[in-house]
Amino acid sequence: MDPTSSCPCSSNNTYSHCCQPLHLGVKEARSPEQLMRSRFCAFYLGLFAYLIDTHHKSYLFDLTLQSLTAGPHPHWLTLEVISFYEMGNQGKVTFQAWFRDNDTLNAIHECSNFIKENGRWYYTEGVQKDPVYPRRNALCVCGSSRKFKQCCL
Repeated sequence: MDPTSSCPCSSNNTYSHCCQPLHLGVKEARSPEQLMRSRFCAFYLGLFAYLIDTHHKSYLFDLTLQSLTAGPHPHWLTLEVISFYEMGNQGKVTFQAWFRDNDTLNAIHECSNFIKENGRWYYTEGVQKDPVYPRRNALCVCGSSRKFKQCCL
């Protein structure tokens, strides 16, 4: 990915000033929200080792690099952070991650839990919710700048 292009995490920053330093291990996420954004971006870019590295080891269960790389993979579109919360060494981020799979628009709507250990944030687990689709006249989630009804609806 071109480091000067917009970061896929929808932060309105360039990739080089947003998620790339985290992906390269130059910086650590300062908050659960920043970690969530960098994890979405890793899914978007196929950086599966980063996803394993930022997933708390006690919550990996049967998740492996091999299971993440096994295809097929959806075409990730955009991330919508709905809310975030941080208190001490715990945090929560509620988000919708929009994707296309077999020409069908869908989203992962989740309330994710994070913990901080030894100064580093980790994803633990999340509670899935039903996606909340945009209203017909809202901007489309695919980033086209068109109305939802004229685009992906």
